[in-house]
Amino acid sequence: MSIYFLAGLLIAAGILHLVKPKLYKRMMPPRIPAPQFSIFISGVFEIVFGAGLLFVQTRSWSAWGTILLFIAIFPANVYMFTSGRFSRIPKLLLILRLPLQLALIWWAYQFL
Repeated sequence: MSIYFLAGLLIAAGILHLVKPKLYKRMMPPRIPAPQFSIFISGVFEIVFGAGLLFVQTRSWSAWGTILLFIAIFPANVYMFTSGRFSRIPKLLLILRLPLQLALIWWAYQFL
């Protein structure tokens, strides 16, 4: 059951990256080159990996891809916490995103 939830979460997040890229642009650390492309490609990968989790033949590859994606986007979560650009979001929520990323990695690991 939880594989469907993770797959749906990834697919929904990926679609959101493609239709609302401005939402994600603020989260991008300035040192990341080509932020628009990074947002686009991460959205595509989220959709592909989410869909791949649904099929036994691609599940392991998609789980590894998801893990690598969650690691790759971790700097954006750190940037959100440290930049001061997100003062409207409670600091506690911003700091809780950091270990949440580890929980998401563990979740994807369950499907290797």
